[in-house]
Amino acid sequence: MATLDDLLNELVIANRILAREDVVDAYGHVSIRHPDNPDRYFISRSRSPALVERGDLMEMELDGTPVDQQGRRMYAERHIHGAIYETRPEVQSVVHNHSMPLIPFGVTGTPIRPLCHVGSGVGPEVPIWDIRTTFGNTNMLVTTMDQGRDLAKTLGSGRAALMRGHGAVVAGASLKEAVMVAIYLQVNAALQTEAMRMGDVTYLTPEEEALYCEVHFSPLSVDRAWEYFCSRAGFGQGQSG
Repeated sequence: MATLDDLLNELVIANRILAREDVVDAYGHVSIRHPDNPDRYFISRSRSPALVERGDLMEMELDGTPVDQQGRRMYAERHIHGAIYETRPEVQSVVHNHSMPLIPFGVTGTPIRPLCHVGSGVGPEVPIWDIRTTFGNTNMLVTTMDQGRDLAKTLGSGRAALMRGHGAVVAGASLKEAVMVAIYLQVNAALQTEAMRMGDVTYLTPEEEALYCEVHFSPLSVDRAWEYFCSRAGFGQGQSG
């Protein structure tokens, strides 16, 4: 079993990976549930993911209250994470991003559907959450637990949901799974946009999607992908943060 120290190192690496793969930029964040206290989670202080270091990590209550703030600024949208952890006990990691290839799907209602095998992890359908439906005109940020819970309701039992005019949220059974889904959700969206320009698209069947997920999220596949993405982010063998 990985120690808390190991998991926090991996959380630093996850921030850097998501930045390296252009899933996040100056904005966006990734968190992990506390392995020993499911009513808490860890997330960076308010900082660009590309710059996150171990000392930036903060422990949070599910309602977004910091355990030891130390004067650090916090992400305004940390409630996304707490609400999903509250709603989904099996989720161990959450990613929120503003990936550009995803935005058109969230504002047109065109569904993202897996069309390549590595896109399988996004699920057979990716729902779209519109903050305006429940909360009217806002600044589009998820800054309260009520808003976070509403988003979590749309996410349901799935791995990903789009946020209209904003970005996406991804929930994973592990940090590595959440990172993989966030990356390949973006890849699938970019490929789907190109494919739709060329003609009718042949998507994976639900059965194909489910069968490849068994391979995609197996330890052999996840460890291989993690090593690769760690190397691209400048972490040899993915051993330390």
